[in-house]
Amino acid sequence: MTSLAEPPVKQPATTTPRERKRRRGRSRAGRTMHGGKLAHAILILAVLVSAFPFYWTIVAASRSNADLAKVPPTLLPGSRLIHNFEAVMEEADIGKALLNSFVVSSSITVGTVLCCTLAGFAFAKLRFRGRGALLAVTVGTMMIPPQLGVIPLFMLIAELQWVNQLQAVILPGLVSAFGVFFMRQFLVQSLPDELIEAARVDGASTARIFWSIVVPVARPGMAVLGMLTFMAAWNDFFWPIVALSSQEPTVQVALRQLGGGYVHDQSVIMAGTLLGTLPVLLVFGLLGRQIVGGIMQGAVKG
Repeated sequence: MTSLAEPPVKQPATTTPRERKRRRGRSRAGRTMHGGKLAHAILILAVLVSAFPFYWTIVAASRSNADLAKVPPTLLPGSRLIHNFEAVMEEADIGKALLNSFVVSSSITVGTVLCCTLAGFAFAKLRFRGRGALLAVTVGTMMIPPQLGVIPLFMLIAELQWVNQLQAVILPGLVSAFGVFFMRQFLVQSLPDELIEAARVDGASTARIFWSIVVPVARPGMAVLGMLTFMAAWNDFFWPIVALSSQEPTVQVALRQLGGGYVHDQSVIMAGTLLGTLPVLLVFGLLGRQIVGGIMQGAVKG
């Protein structure tokens, strides 16, 4: 009588801690992460702290100087916003100042983005003698205080008869060492050498490579650099106050004329500050989502 052999019993496979950790990581990969109550509370607190100075600017611009002197101060907007705006228009040519600031900031932004992208591409991907030394000198200029160059720069624009003209403010800011270094680092990480080599094989010139390959890849970095440059040029006060006068002011120069007298009218000053801040907020509101989206797109491609 034949006996049937029993099938072998499968022993449970032993897994190492590393394999169990990998399995847990794979199971969590598709899950959506949710922040806890503490994270939400911290984020809300950070938003309130960041937004309060701008809110206080609106409150102060809509109140009178007597209201701002009260203790404790009021935290609700008033009804004098239009009146304070009219006072700003009377005390300073704020319309011309806004136009001049827009021309200056836009020109500096376009020039800085273009020149710094060109220089960053050269330092990142082109091979030429003295590249490292030139990059070191460029980065080293960031350590020199800009105040040291004010006197020779003013002597130069006076020799060119550019005092109280917008080009005296535009041309010195067309290139920045920070912009060159920023674009160089961005292109080193985002632009593969294989793309440039393939374009060389196809017979593309350096100029064609820059406009057809480098610029599309560098667009997120160019957007970030453009936003930072526009804000810095718009808020610049030191050099415009030296090179320009009240007849050809930028916004920051015009704001210096507000609230004059023995007792400074803080409400009028804050109203002028609000007028000078709105264009920057408008530009950031229009381009902020594109900048963040471009950065995320570049990160995914990388």
